[in-house]
Amino acid sequence: MKILANDGISELGKSLLEKAGFTVITEKVAQEDLAKEVNAQGIEMILVRSATTVRKEVIDACPNVKLIGRGGVGMDNIDVAYAREKGITVINTPASSSQSVAELVMGHMFAISRSLHDSYKHMETGDFSALKKKYAKGVELRGKTLGIVGFGRIGQSLASYALGCGMDVIAIDQFMTNSVDIQIPIGNGHSAKVTITPNSSLNDVIGKLDYISLHVPKQADGSAVITQKEFALMKKGVRLVNAARGGVINETDLLDALASGQVASVALDVFENEPNPRTDLLNHPNIACTPHVGAATLEAQDRIGEELASLIIGQFATTN
Repeated sequence: MKILANDGISELGKSLLEKAGFTVITEKVAQEDLAKEVNAQGIEMILVRSATTVRKEVIDACPNVKLIGRGGVGMDNIDVAYAREKGITVINTPASSSQSVAELVMGHMFAISRSLHDSYKHMETGDFSALKKKYAKGVELRGKTLGIVGFGRIGQSLASYALGCGMDVIAIDQFMTNSVDIQIPIGNGHSAKVTITPNSSLNDVIGKLDYISLHVPKQADGSAVITQKEFALMKKGVRLVNAARGGVINETDLLDALASGQVASVALDVFENEPNPRTDLLNHPNIACTPHVGAATLEAQDRIGEELASLIIGQFATTN
């Protein structure tokens, strides 16, 4: 069986699939040519990350496709329900990138707490006196309260890191009511455990939070989770990170909250208009930006490739 890994796959994942007898094609196909090339090359499985979309039109045009796989957590770039109605297997790798996303969020929180993202840009001026004055109002993470909105695998992984840094963690998840034991590896073979019970309502706790990190999917109706209404309820000087999906934060309302000082700084790994975000976000001195790289570590890519390969081999190797 032929597999098109259109957004790439790790060498480990590719090797495992090839050893199981699959042919793995990694040459990038343009989105507009996807259906044509899938049919022309006799491809039966399509693997994507976030760049390629597999919508109803592609699914209808490719009757021989048996599996669509997403290397990552969210599957909003695939018409999942429709594909499954057509008898196509749809898989993803929800466990593989949790640690990498959590570490990026921690890096962003450190960066926006000390204006690292902005100070880097101006060091070449060499004016240490002015720069020290400008960036001398940083804050520390230890002792601050982090609100994690969405307490799935990534949110729980982030909690582990944040707790290990001495932050207090409040989890918010409207679909989770059970307490969760968070394991905290602290190095040298030691670990600790903290039990967290999620809150169902963000508004009930939003005013207590010094930091907020979002880990929820894009809403089905397209609405934002954080808008002018939520910004007004936040503690003045709050700091936010969005490494979930573009559109979870209303970007216009975000800029207004920054201008008023209600929000001190923000880190964004995702944007409403990817891959061409609005420039007033990219150029803002109080916004740290990365190009949707939450899961882009070498370790995560190997885990994603291995998990995809395991799922595919487990379901299809016997009939390959």
